[in-house]
Amino acid sequence: MKGWRGMSDQDKIMDLLITFMRNDIQTDDEFNRIAMHLFRYQFTNNLVYQRFCLQKGKTPRTVKMWRDIPAVPINAFKELTLSCIDPLHAERIFMTSGTTKGIRGKHFHPKMDVWDYSMILNFKSRFMKGIEKVKMGVLFPTEEEMPNSSLARYLSLAKQEFGTSDSQYILKNNRIDMNLLIHELEKAERTEKPYALMGASYSLVHMLEQLEKEGKTFTLPLGSRVLDTGGFKNQAKEMDLDDFYDQITRSLGVPRENCINMYGMTELSTQFYDDGNGQVPSVKTGPPWIRTRVIHPLTGEDGPPGERGVLVHCDLANFNSVTTILTEDLGIEKENGFQLLGRVQGTEAKGCSLAVEEFLRTAQGTTQ
Repeated sequence: MKGWRGMSDQDKIMDLLITFMRNDIQTDDEFNRIAMHLFRYQFTNNLVYQRFCLQKGKTPRTVKMWRDIPAVPINAFKELTLSCIDPLHAERIFMTSGTTKGIRGKHFHPKMDVWDYSMILNFKSRFMKGIEKVKMGVLFPTEEEMPNSSLARYLSLAKQEFGTSDSQYILKNNRIDMNLLIHELEKAERTEKPYALMGASYSLVHMLEQLEKEGKTFTLPLGSRVLDTGGFKNQAKEMDLDDFYDQITRSLGVPRENCINMYGMTELSTQFYDDGNGQVPSVKTGPPWIRTRVIHPLTGEDGPPGERGVLVHCDLANFNSVTTILTEDLGIEKENGFQLLGRVQGTEAKGCSLAVEEFLRTAQGTTQ
């Protein structure tokens, strides 16, 4: 935080966040102090959000704890511009995969420094686990092919920072190159060096189907691992999670304990991981710069421990949009994390819909 003189407020915040992420000891008090600093910044500069907060009687004077920061419903990103800067000045715009209406949520990033640093530190700790480099096969399009995809950026960084020089993308023309995949898996077996296969969950389902059709199974070397993310998104057959991870073990020889699921979203700048999927649902945890509440969607209050509710994430790395997001994911609070139970339905879905309606209604005064 030295040399702040002459820096913009945005650059000061980025410096503050990277310093916090870098520190070995991150306390609850420090998290709360930065969350309050970001709330003041976003209240002042994100006028859509400011109006929403004022309607709820929440201002930097009245909000003292991160848990009290007003949460923005995740679908608001599809309807409104949530940004502290002019979106035209954003270095990157990440977009959601869309809906049946074709509306895509947009998340504006003035600079990628904080997003990248958050991803690299977290990935190193949670997926690499002491290994400096590992050969990677990526089952997803490149960043050049999908410049508005946060997952494409994530996997590109993983390969760039932690992949060996012979790591490569296995997806060609939006299809898995099975000849290349089988060649790489056979080579990994021969060389006896750990191999990491990473991609969207639905891509792995397609891969498993193809390997089964071709009667191919492998026993990848000790230390090999698999990362999946994003669920099946109607792009592959739905699979029971136990069946999914059992099939990975049968086809690749990778124990379920080395099958890591990453939980992230376009509207966040930080990812959650589990410690393998020996049992499902696994417990997802995040780094010290993101916190999660499990709430009742109709009241917005924290639910009793062990009771399911809707997940609210407070992500300090979301410095330009809003730190605190009401998701449409169900979960149960666990020690230092949560179990992810799927999408909201019934009462929970109704509560989330009402939250979106309230947000859009109160924001109309500052949007066209």
